[in-house]
Amino acid sequence: MQTIVDLFRIETDNADLMRAQMRALRNQVPLLYVILAINSTAIAVTYLGAAPNWLTIYPLGGLLLLCALRFGMWLRGRRQPIDDTRLAAKLRLTVGLAGALAVGFMAWGSALFGYGDAYAQAHMLFYFGTTTIACVLCLVHLRAAALLVTAIVTVLFCLHVSRLDNQVMRAIGLNLVIVCAALAFVIVAYYRDFTRLIGQQVELERLSRENLRLANLDTLTELPNRRSFFASLDRSAAEAEAGRQPFVVGLIDLDGFKPVNDAHGHGAGDAVLQEAARRLQGVVGEAGVVARLGGDEFGLVLRGATALAATGEAICGALAVPFRLPHGGTAQIGASIGFAAYPEAGHKAAQLVERADYALYHAKTHSRGAAILFTEEHERLLRTQSVIEQALRHADLPRELSLVFQPIVDARRGRTVAFEALARWTSPELGPISPAVFIPIAERAGLITRITAVLFGQALAAARAWPERVALSFNLSMADIASPQAAAALIAAIRTSGLPPGRVILEVTETALIQDVAQAQTVLETLKASGIAIALDDFGTGYSSLSYVHRLPLDKLKIDRSFVSEVTTDPASRDIITSIAALARNLSLDCVVEGIETDEQARLLQGLGFVLMQGYHFGRPMAFPDTLRYLDSEAVRAIRPVQAVA
Repeated sequence: MQTIVDLFRIETDNADLMRAQMRALRNQVPLLYVILAINSTAIAVTYLGAAPNWLTIYPLGGLLLLCALRFGMWLRGRRQPIDDTRLAAKLRLTVGLAGALAVGFMAWGSALFGYGDAYAQAHMLFYFGTTTIACVLCLVHLRAAALLVTAIVTVLFCLHVSRLDNQVMRAIGLNLVIVCAALAFVIVAYYRDFTRLIGQQVELERLSRENLRLANLDTLTELPNRRSFFASLDRSAAEAEAGRQPFVVGLIDLDGFKPVNDAHGHGAGDAVLQEAARRLQGVVGEAGVVARLGGDEFGLVLRGATALAATGEAICGALAVPFRLPHGGTAQIGASIGFAAYPEAGHKAAQLVERADYALYHAKTHSRGAAILFTEEHERLLRTQSVIEQALRHADLPRELSLVFQPIVDARRGRTVAFEALARWTSPELGPISPAVFIPIAERAGLITRITAVLFGQALAAARAWPERVALSFNLSMADIASPQAAAALIAAIRTSGLPPGRVILEVTETALIQDVAQAQTVLETLKASGIAIALDDFGTGYSSLSYVHRLPLDKLKIDRSFVSEVTTDPASRDIITSIAALARNLSLDCVVEGIETDEQARLLQGLGFVLMQGYHFGRPMAFPDTLRYLDSEAVRAIRPVQAVA
């Protein structure tokens, strides 16, 4: 009994199914009323004149009016969204009306049946059968309504036919009852399949939404990913073009993250990224979108441009707070930020990202740990750099590039032990361009390896003319230590030149190393295995130097000039330099002090135990012919004391 009752129940606990039923009924119920109206009009015409008007015309008019009203309501409902709060009530109403209409039409037809001749009565039976089947098919997605109509028609029809004496009519009636029973079976089976299909569609939609979510989600931080970031950016740009509020694009790069990752492992690095994401989300909140673009780079899309400086300061401050690591201890990192505002920095999404990236680059180069907003001055610099980049791309590098050399001196012996090669570029169109300008541009444009190859060849050729005791010190860029292929090219160039590898010192900066310490270690070990000496330039200005310097195959540390400028007046500078010297001794590394400009600085540093020095006090950068004269004069100075003693 409960099973039978359930067949006539609306599944109100399945909202997805009810929505699907309502969508189907909106398309099919209007057809149901059209069929009722046409078939009922036809049967009324058949019995017109045979039955009284109050039994033909008046009931037909009432039924047609009801059909017209419900037809209009269903059509109007098709243009309106489905109201989930009233779904169950509407479906129950549909079931009730279906039952009432079935009773009404059967009662009307039964009342008319006795007035007609055999043909009219056959038409009436045909009317019962075809109208019932058509209506049930229109209601098949709402099982309760379809079964109710079938049951009412079958029961009332059986009662009506059972009173007839005509065996043919009874046979026709029995046939219709059998058809209705089969129809009920079909309704139950179809509804079961329909329910299963809706469940599968709902699950498919859920999986599709989940796939879309995962496709736009960074699984580590649970922030939107790069794809989602650019989609949000495109939407913001489209809304801004439509006259809505402006917005700001921000790019964030974590300063000092890679040394943490390398020193403490990827697990610790992942924990830092997750916490950084939480802190960023906490600062930005509902004011914009925070996304992880990859690695240690995050993106922002901020609505409006108010309090941008305060937002940047808050982000930098939040990320400067030490991070607790999973296995104990803390890590200290920072953040540099580049902002680009719409419409000041551009109107297109790609242009704004480019401007924000330049502001980020400017921040990392000049104001590490701060937030920089792209301005007209940056636009001017960017255009200038674009001109320089194009000039580099079309330059005759062997003809336009040249080198100058600055001596590295053994202060105790008063003799030059090496020359550091320094790049120079004179463009036919732009004139002399400082290496501080064109080298970063070449790195960003992917041209630096070509420049390195040209300059390294010139440097090797120059070194062959120097005495064997004088080495060549040459600076490498990030790209030069990024792959084993680059290392192989350097080794091949040395072999081709005929210069012994032991006379070559390759300098790398901490900034270049921290891009990928593990890869840099592999490349430097390859170079070291060939007999080349490795020097770490600008030591002390990077991040977490001590955490990885012992892992690298180094021969020398070059102390940055920023520690030397105040060494004679600032005790802290002296303490730092002394600590670096102690570190170098413990690691069995030579130490070169850069930026010495006065005799007082040289004497003080020599008193602290430093031997190798470099700076204007000993010699300014000079062209190759001048290096030969410089070495000759140095040799003469060395001979004179010997002659005086003799």
